[in-house]
Order: sequence, then C-alpha cells, then structure tokens
Amino acid sequence: MKKVFILIFICFNLTIINAQKKSVKYGILEVYENYKSVNVQARNIGVWLPQNYSPKKKYAVLYMHDGQMLFDSTTTFNKTEWGVDECLTKLMREGKIKNTIVIGIWNTKENRHQEYFPQKPYESLSKEEKENVGVSLKKIGMSAEFTPSSDNYLKFIVEELKPFIDSTYSTLIDKENTFIAGSSMGGLISMYAVCEYPNVFGGAACLSTHWPGTFEVENNPIPEIFYNYLTNNLPKPNQNKFYFDYGTEELDALYPPLQTKVDAIMKSKGFSNENWITQKFEGENHSENAWKKRLHIPMEFLLKR
Repeated sequence: MKKVFILIFICFNLTIINAQKKSVKYGILEVYENYKSVNVQARNIGVWLPQNYSPKKKYAVLYMHDGQMLFDSTTTFNKTEWGVDECLTKLMREGKIKNTIVIGIWNTKENRHQEYFPQKPYESLSKEEKENVGVSLKKIGMSAEFTPSSDNYLKFIVEELKPFIDSTYSTLIDKENTFIAGSSMGGLISMYAVCEYPNVFGGAACLSTHWPGTFEVENNPIPEIFYNYLTNNLPKPNQNKFYFDYGTEELDALYPPLQTKVDAIMKSKGFSNENWITQKFEGENHSENAWKKRLHIPMEFLLKR
C-alpha cells in the first residue's frame, strides 16, 4: 500500500513540475496538460498569473470554462479569444478589482454539452421529455443518448482542482474570493455551480446564458425546469452574487424572453443590484468577440475591491 501511495504521489508531482509556460500578452499562463481526474475525462488546465505575481501576496481565484478560448486567439479554432489577461490586467492596474488569478478549464469538445448541462434539473424531466431532448441534440450532430454529467464536473472542480490550485498557488480560499464564469452553456454550469456549492463559490458570471439547453424553443420544457430549479435552489441573496447578460443577435436572440423570467425569479427571491445584475447588449451576438467587449462589467461586479 505504501509503495502505491508513493507512486501516486510521484506521478502527481510530475504533473506539477511539467506545467508549461505559454506566452500571453500580459502575465504568465501555466498549462497543465492532460490533467487527470477521477471524476471526468482528462483535460488541459491553464493557470493565468498576473504580472508581478508573488507568493508573498494572496489572490482571489476565478474559475472559467472553455479554457482554451480565454487567452490566445492564435491557438483557438475560430481565431478569437476573450482577452482575459488584457481585461484583468487593466482592471487590477486601475485598482478596480482584487489581485486575481484565473483558472481556465478546457472543455473536451465531445463532452462539453453533457458536462455543462445542469444535471439535477434535467433529471426532473419525464422519460419522454428526455428522449425529445436527445432527438433535438441529435439534429446538431450530438448523440441521441444524452446524459448530463455536470455533477461530476463540478465535483472535479471542487474536490480535485480547487485543492490543487490552493496548495500550489498563493490563493484566498474562502468563497468571498472564489468565483466561476462562462458563456452560453458555460453560463448555465456557472449558475448551477453557485446553487450547488454556495459555500465554495461567492458568485457567478453567466454571459449569454443558454437557457434553451438545446437549440429549439418551441415545445421545449428545458427553460421551465431551470426556472423551477432556481426557485427552489437559489442561495440567500446576501451570500452570493449572480451576473447575467445577453445580446440580441443570432443565437442570443432566443434569450431575452427567457432571461426576463429568470429576472422575475431573482427579484422574487430578494436579489437586488448589490448581488445581482442582468445586462442587455443590443446588437451583440453569440461570440468571443462580443464577450470580450463586455467582460470588464462582470469582472468589476464580482471582483470589486
């Protein structure tokens, strides 16, 4: 047993040693390639450290989904990025936000929808409704055998990744300094993360939140199960923050009436401007370029000094 433990410990430390430094415009990006997990498929993890990062200081931590899309447009499939390093560097220099490091969790492409789809709401669907969801997703090339795995994905972040980050970097480990963010399906899983782990994550930034779950609105039961879930599972408004937004073009054109219903729930639960914001961006579409332009708004809201 002792030999097995030593071997596991050595392998884990090799993962740490083998973090590769990548070039970004501001700060340093350390990438842990093929990071292993007992809960989800292995993936790359990027850790962005701001300029002049020092172990003598303590940093808030922002976990972000779709990690390969955050920092470097030369390596993304569509040659666009969020510009996270530029945004946070500017805000920190101006003294508008806390010293912060960003953890970019790469998606695994084939499992992205399963990992980002809130699992407990899905499980409240009837058998027929689940089958219809599978049929709808099959139309866009996904398997009709759709089963969310978001509970394991969140368990990976909370029970495996966060302890590693907190033991490797100089972080503030409390929920007041731990946040989560994403767009589209990444917005859904960020909302779900705070509701499931309100004592771990102090707030979520949900950009262009994909409330339909699939890509159809007609006869779609999914938004309703999200409304029910929020009604029954939102944390107390004085304990956590939520940021939602949406554009009005392309896929985002589906969101305004759905977000309006979410906003009504937020109000009914006592959320106010101090702990909840919803923003509409007229003429903006569903893209990294759109999210890049407005990223500073949720960052200031969540990470304000």
